[in-house]
Amino acid sequence: MKTHNNSSHRRHSGRDDLIGEYRWGDIWQVILLVIFLVVWIADSFFLQYSTWLISYVPSVVRLIFGLSFSIGSVIMARTSLNIVFGEVREKPEVITKGLFGIVRHPVYLSAILLYLGFISFSLSLLSVMVWVVIIGFYHFLARYEERLLLVEFGEEYETYMKRVPMWIPKLGTK
Repeated sequence: MKTHNNSSHRRHSGRDDLIGEYRWGDIWQVILLVIFLVVWIADSFFLQYSTWLISYVPSVVRLIFGLSFSIGSVIMARTSLNIVFGEVREKPEVITKGLFGIVRHPVYLSAILLYLGFISFSLSLLSVMVWVVIIGFYHFLARYEERLLLVEFGEEYETYMKRVPMWIPKLGTK
């Protein structure tokens, strides 16, 4: 197994079968979540500065989309996290089963979709602006982790990257 002495990433303690992640990724995810929630709550319930689209989209439609994205994202995250953390492997390996055979970053995608669920409820355009920043951050995290995986697995991960899309599943193909 290759070892990484890079101080910009961290390994999961006690899990030598997991490669690692961006050192400040969890902290920034929490910071961005708090910023999003403050903006979304303030704009959706108090200021209503950028929620004018709700007069064009019926509440039932917003509720259906919001719940669908929210519930679907929670199921997706739970399933994906269980695949990664639910079993200890003897050595690191490229995970390709389940949702990881459909998109390369289903955990991050589920978070992005959860935010979209919240946006669907109130159609806050200010929240959309924060969401775009969050998407950029998750893309940064995904690319960072892919560089680690390319160092660790080389051609095997390159082949996986060619076969499985990063964010948007290929429709009608396996």
